[in-house]
Parts: sequence; C-alpha cells; structure tokens
Amino acid sequence: MSRVGESPIAIPDGVKVKVEGRSVRAEGPRGALERKVHPDMVVQVEDGRVLVKRPSDSRAHRSLHGLTRTLVANMVEGVTRGFQKSLELVGTGYRANKSGNKLVMTLGFSHPVEVVPPEGIDIEVPNPSTIVVSGIDKELVGQVAADIRALRKPEPYLGKGIRYAGERVRRKAGKAAMKA
Repeated sequence: MSRVGESPIAIPDGVKVKVEGRSVRAEGPRGALERKVHPDMVVQVEDGRVLVKRPSDSRAHRSLHGLTRTLVANMVEGVTRGFQKSLELVGTGYRANKSGNKLVMTLGFSHPVEVVPPEGIDIEVPNPSTIVVSGIDKELVGQVAADIRALRKPEPYLGKGIRYAGERVRRKAGKAAMKA
C-alpha cells in the first residue's frame, strides 16, 4: 500500500484544481500549472481535496500512485507559495550579477558566462556570491539550479565552484599530505 499516495491533498483558499481526462490544472495567486498524469492513475477533486487512486496493487501502479500524488501536491504548493533554490559562489574572483533578464557570472574562465532563464523562472542576485532561483514549477526550478551549478561544480581540493546553499563539499588532502 502506498503511504504517500493515499493521503489527500488539501486545496488552500484561492487555488482551483481542475481535472479533465489525463490533464490536471492548478491555478492560484502565483500563476497556473498544467500536467498530464499517467493514464492508469485516477485524479479526483472532492470536498476541497484532491484524491489520487490506482486501479490495482501491482508494483508499477503502487509506484505511480505515490509519484502522481507528489506531482499534484507540488503543483498546488507551487501556485500557492512557489519554490526557490539558493546557490553560493565560492572562489577568488567568482561573482555573479544581473544584466537585464540575464545572469552574468565570472567563474575563472577567459570569458563571462551568461545564463538566460526559461519562461517562469526568476533569478535574483542579492549579493555577488549568492544566486537565488525561484518559480512555481518545482521541477524547472531544480533543473535551472542544477544547470547553473554544473557550469563550475565544487572541486574537492580547494572547494571552489558553485554549490547549493548549505551543501558540504568533502575535501581531499593534496600532494603536501603525501610527503610526510
């Protein structure tokens, strides 16, 4: 039995959830999201709650049950509060700023690196060593943050690079440790 899939999703005030066939649409104060769910999963809106049901107890249906419920819950939370990921730039001369809609970063390359955010994503730079990616689609926010991090992953010897806020980078001993 899926423990995640069985729990209903409460619909907050100001949010509308519509189910038409395989398509689930959530509209709220921050925007609207739409997603197609697997054809075997049944999504229903009853009494201010969203319920996800599965046709059988097969392994595939059990895993799809929890996944579908989580995706719909993320849609409801996204149109209500939104999501954000913070990134930190660590390293001498590593900095970021915004130029119009673009994020421009100096990452130790011979050229500045520019990132244009996709539709629905907001990038803020509160200080030169911090980047905040925000939006209503959790999957897209995480993907954009991962793409920015992939431009210069934290390296294990000096710890320089782009990392998630609060991420711990395991450091390796360098060549000097071997001489002892």
